[in-house]
Amino acid sequence: MAHIIVVGNEKGGSGKSTTSMHVATALARMGHRVGGLDLDVRQRSFGRYLENRAAFLVRKGLDLPMPVLAPLGEGADPLTPALRQLEETCDFILLDCPGSHTKLSQMAHTVADTLITPLNDSFVDFDLLARLSPDGDVLGPSIYAEMVWGARQLRAQAGAGPIDWLVLRNRLGSQQMHNKRKVGGALADLSKRIGFRVAPGFSERVIFRELFPNGLTLLDLRDVGTEAMSMSQIAARQELRDLINELRLPGVTVTF
Repeated sequence: MAHIIVVGNEKGGSGKSTTSMHVATALARMGHRVGGLDLDVRQRSFGRYLENRAAFLVRKGLDLPMPVLAPLGEGADPLTPALRQLEETCDFILLDCPGSHTKLSQMAHTVADTLITPLNDSFVDFDLLARLSPDGDVLGPSIYAEMVWGARQLRAQAGAGPIDWLVLRNRLGSQQMHNKRKVGGALADLSKRIGFRVAPGFSERVIFRELFPNGLTLLDLRDVGTEAMSMSQIAARQELRDLINELRLPGVTVTF
């Protein structure tokens, strides 16, 4: 059975597709067989990222590791046949969910072995997980956390294993600001109550926006002729290395 990684929340602009592409490509570069499904049937950022990569490799005559992008199936359940197709050949399958609540996204969360929820480091995004009082006290889980809870219940009823849920604090500021500390404290408190782990994700960097048109990731820069990496790029590679380690995926040892 392939290990299924779902990247999702119900808010756009949090870095889901960037996270999906870097995790999937990092696993492929370490020798794992990786499949990908883009469940955002309108925006298709993850799918277009992979298509850009395939086109770039053809143009440049390069042979770089690449996840396999599979199409969704037809009918009322387009997810199951797509997963069955990928499970025949893949060690890991990564599903990138849309930034909204859809039936397809809800189905994806019920099959997740690992769930990654990128979150911009602000209380606006924190509201996706829990409702806060004006004094900063957690009043209760919000809509997305309740949906994950429902997915966990369905998996338990089906005899499947638990979901390992990791919340990524994306776009962290470089300074120890008061708001940053408050968000961190609220996440630490909430993680114990509803069962997720917290880890730093990717900082806000121009390099991520520049990589998309050619479908590249931080790990590809030296292969495409970038001899000298900037300090920002080196720091970003370390963030990716830390993320892959923190995911604690079965059989994965970071080698980059």
